[in-house]
Parts: sequence; C-alpha cells; structure tokens
Amino acid sequence: MQMGFYFDQSRCTGCCACQVACKDWHDVPAGDEKWMRVLYSEKGRFPNVFVAYLASACWHCAAPICADACPADAISKRENDGIVLVDPEKCLGKDDCGAKCLKACPYDAPQFGPEENARMHKCNFCEDRLAENKVPNCVEACPVRALDAGPMEELETKYGTGRTAEAFTWSKRTRPSVILKAKSAE
Repeated sequence: MQMGFYFDQSRCTGCCACQVACKDWHDVPAGDEKWMRVLYSEKGRFPNVFVAYLASACWHCAAPICADACPADAISKRENDGIVLVDPEKCLGKDDCGAKCLKACPYDAPQFGPEENARMHKCNFCEDRLAENKVPNCVEACPVRALDAGPMEELETKYGTGRTAEAFTWSKRTRPSVILKAKSAE
C-alpha cells in the first residue's frame, strides 16, 4: 500500500490553514521551516490575470531520491504504507552534508531550521495521527476541503488520476504520491 495526498487546486484559497496546522501539530517554530508550504502562482496582465495556489508537502514518492542522496541513510521508506521518514538523529546536518536531500528532491520537501548545521525535517504524514486512524492535521484544518489523504488506490477511485496542476510538475523519476485537480485558467 502507498499512502498519498489529494489536492484540489480549484478549491484552495491560499489561506495557509494547512501550513499553520502542520507547524502547530509538529511544534515547528515560526520562520522559514515549513513541512507544508502553500505556493503562489500568478499569470497574465490586468484585467486577464490568473492566480493559483499549490499546497506542497513531502509527496512520499514511490521512488524517493532524497533517500538515495542521503549519505547517512537517515531517510527511509516504510514498507507497510510507503511513508518516507527521516531520522533526525542520523542526519549529518545541512552544513556537514551540503543538504543533498534538498538538492535531490524536485519538490523542496526537506526542510531545515535556521540553526547552524540544522538537521533535516519534513512532512511525516502525521504518523502519530495515522496510527489513530486520523488524517494528517493539514487535511483536518483545510476549511475548503481542498486536501485529502489516504491509500493511493482509494484516492484514485474517489478523485481520478490527475497528475497536473499549476506550478506542479509530476516527476516520472520519483513518482510522487499525490492526485491533483488543477485549477482551470478559464
């Protein structure tokens, strides 16, 4: 089984409730470290403008190249549900290894705090909530129900197999575990 996310870009208003809920649940300090990010995309010229948001977490890829890039084997993929986890105690730190995981990830999911030689952290799919059969906190917090999470097979049955959205490129190499509904420019 592979766990994954669903994101409906046509519903997202860019409120960042998912981002705040993630930081709150995981006690991530205020600042640039964000395990869930809301990216902003704008096109066109007035009066024909197009704006879209993209919730962006770790997509727990089928082939996580961040794990291959880690020189300390600090990143692993769980066999039972496909969730990609990092062991911060094994992580060498951003300065000592050059943030190889971040450079390898096409989605900039690995995050580092501002401290010297910070160790990597990222979305862990709220593994503690998952153990209680709860969805990740970002999904729970979304006021417009733009996010969902669960086994990929169930998400595909429920939402289809969309792989495109504004500001997102589906990587054939890593195969991110996300179903997308794009916002139409019309």
